[in-house]
Amino acid sequence: MTGQRVLVTGAGGYLGRQVVQRLSELPAGQRPELVLAHDLHAPTEALPGVDYASGDIRSQELGELIARYRIDTVVHLAAIVTPGRRSNRALEYDVDVNGTRNVLQACVRHGVGRIVVSSSGAAYGYHADNPAWLTEDMPVRGNAVFPYAHHKRLVEELLAEYRVQHPQLAQVVLRIGTILGETVRNQITDLFEKPRLLAIAGAESPFVFIWDQDVVAIMVRAIGEGPAGIYNVAGDGALTLREIAQRLGKRRLVLPAWMLKGALALLKPLGLTQYGPEQLDFLRYRPVLLNTRLKTVFGYVPRLTSSQVFDLYRRARQGQLP
Repeated sequence: MTGQRVLVTGAGGYLGRQVVQRLSELPAGQRPELVLAHDLHAPTEALPGVDYASGDIRSQELGELIARYRIDTVVHLAAIVTPGRRSNRALEYDVDVNGTRNVLQACVRHGVGRIVVSSSGAAYGYHADNPAWLTEDMPVRGNAVFPYAHHKRLVEELLAEYRVQHPQLAQVVLRIGTILGETVRNQITDLFEKPRLLAIAGAESPFVFIWDQDVVAIMVRAIGEGPAGIYNVAGDGALTLREIAQRLGKRRLVLPAWMLKGALALLKPLGLTQYGPEQLDFLRYRPVLLNTRLKTVFGYVPRLTSSQVFDLYRRARQGQLP
């Protein structure tokens, strides 16, 4: 990694901050020559040895930054994962898809040699015919009714075009499972915080988890010696919603799919839930990621299994960590 000049987009996000910090803390002989942290807003606290730039990934200024700083490696993390109240689908598409297109165009225009992209297991989609375990050679189908999954599919299709048309830009595409850690808060953990866990009759709803510190380590490896390619990023094994409820000491509220869909259709417009009827398949047909290629080809074995990282999250939530 010595001599590399690295740009991290979305550097102010949960993962971005940790990736930038990990890069800045590497020993002198392993640290990149330059780390440029890019985000929409200026950071509240700067790290020593890190350069910062604020801007929009959809702007032509991004290419100017790449040229000015002579960037050779881009870590693209900027995306709308949890939309805010003022968000809308057009904005999310513009940032996630058009923003990624602009990043790729800038990389090709200015001779970037490697891009690391944070994709998601959601790119596979939430479908009844998903196999028990998904591997990287299976199609990414997303879900048109679920913007995040649909946009991840479109981004992956864009990346596939660039692999054919611009093979000089090496890609490391990370299809990440549900991230957990001591301080993670997201739409999935919101489900776990409810007094009773919502479950759909007849659906096991298995979850694969990955420790946030494993994700950071994988990204750092992807910047350096990690081989290009597409990799599922998940810990070994999976936990069903029943097992999750047992570990949290909670009961499940098990409802037929038709009843839950109707209830969400009524409650969402009233502002009584953040979930709509389209969220039904999000819970019913979980994409379960097999991590064999991550371990055997990319060369990284997650330090925590899905079970272990969930227990770490649970203990942190219950204040049981030292």
